[in-house]
Amino acid sequence: MKHRGRTLVATQTLLITLSMVFAQNGAHAGAVGPVLPNAKVTPGAINPLVTQSNIGSTICVIGFTKTIRPPSSYTTGLKRSQLRTLPYSAFGSTDTKLFEEDHLIPLELGGHPTDPRNLWPEPWSGSTGARLKDQLENKLHLLVCSHQVTLKVAQSAIATNWYLAYKRYVQG
Repeated sequence: MKHRGRTLVATQTLLITLSMVFAQNGAHAGAVGPVLPNAKVTPGAINPLVTQSNIGSTICVIGFTKTIRPPSSYTTGLKRSQLRTLPYSAFGSTDTKLFEEDHLIPLELGGHPTDPRNLWPEPWSGSTGARLKDQLENKLHLLVCSHQVTLKVAQSAIATNWYLAYKRYVQG
């Protein structure tokens, strides 16, 4: 029960900190907005082995991402480091359970598996957290593999502002 209470306090602290970050970025104090990665630190990076011409033998093959996904020891270590340093220390928590170490450009869209420029600690909490971005990733993957959107367009959309891409491609 004590651990559960600490997790609740950490989650509440994170939400308060995120509200302050939104307010500093010009968002309305009470507004709920998306948590985006810091573009200077996490601009996204692509996997040079995945191209438009080979999507049929790479990202569009079931199980492909399992072959390139980095081990959790790597991503958890990176997440710990990021949460202790600016800009991500502004989240106000180093509790790794509150964050997913997320590929900005996902592996299923040809994102680089280990480049730190493509990985960031994305909060699980909130209505625009990691679970929402996962919906976008799945939708863009379907669109790319059905040749309705090019790989480059999908990568650019998600790297530029994943939330706006969500509104366009998922909410339509």
